[in-house]
Amino acid sequence: MIRFEGVSKVFHSKGREVAAVQDVSLSVKKGEIFGVIGFSGAGKSTLLRLVNLLERPTSGSVIVNDQENHSLSEKDLRKMRQRIGMIFQTFNLFNSRTVFGNVAYPLKLAKVPKQEINRKVTELLHFVGLADKANYFPEQLSGGQKQRVGIARALATSPDILICDEATSALDPETTNDILNLLKKVNKEYNITILLITHEMQVIRNICDRVAVMENGRVIEEGSVFDIFTNPQTKTTKNFISSVLNDKLSPQLFEKLHSNKSSHLYRLIFTGEETSKPLLSNIAKSFQVDVNILYGNISELQEVLFGNLIVELQGEKEEVAKAVTQLKQYVEVREVTSDAS
Repeated sequence: MIRFEGVSKVFHSKGREVAAVQDVSLSVKKGEIFGVIGFSGAGKSTLLRLVNLLERPTSGSVIVNDQENHSLSEKDLRKMRQRIGMIFQTFNLFNSRTVFGNVAYPLKLAKVPKQEINRKVTELLHFVGLADKANYFPEQLSGGQKQRVGIARALATSPDILICDEATSALDPETTNDILNLLKKVNKEYNITILLITHEMQVIRNICDRVAVMENGRVIEEGSVFDIFTNPQTKTTKNFISSVLNDKLSPQLFEKLHSNKSSHLYRLIFTGEETSKPLLSNIAKSFQVDVNILYGNISELQEVLFGNLIVELQGEKEEVAKAVTQLKQYVEVREVTSDAS
């Protein structure tokens, strides 16, 4: 559906070269929700703008629906852009137009007959839950309602792809969840491929199938949301995940426990059915160790249960080693060697 092949984008500013995107290769499959996450300046917004050629790549290729976008004629480029909807952080609504008028605007530009415009806009306003707000103006709406208008407008031209540029960062947590649920509904019912960028790992966890992590213009990690959450490889990715799971020990607690020679710290990763088994209880009964749970969380990632525990095993070194060997038969065990582990 969307492929980035060795894509780089260099900007020139005051005699300097700034590499916003560096040698990125990614594939977004048809019908999936793909997220790109990174801190400010990571290059994710520039990457997004390369899809519909709001920015042209300095090198490499961006291929959309089997067409290399920067080789298209102006006419074909306009047609391609009509198949790509965009949702913005700041809503980008026309304050002088009603909700109906905002959603109808791209259809009028495309010279769609009035009767068809009325039918399409009415259908979309029902879909996003704003049928009763058709004659309201943007200033009369909440932030969440404005974003719903933005989503309806993006869907007006029946796109194959929906691009979301920090679509929830201006919203409160409850409204964010509502908008994410609406986007999942868009993906499922209209089979629209969604490419979104965000700096919030909670958004990635709640909605995405796969994710790419960007830093300094490069993709430093990529994979399914489940794999990235359960086995992050880079420091940046680990920091993003910790912002959601809040699973780090405080330095003070770690030092206190680490100074106790009979205390051994481990992170246990559970998946699927293992999350419901009394493994720690069985370990405590089978071996001469005491088990202290310091942190525990069970969440759902892509419809699979994921458990993440930090435990302290107290006892003689040999008994702890036997307990760890037993645990490794059922779950992934990682030794906690620092407060950041």
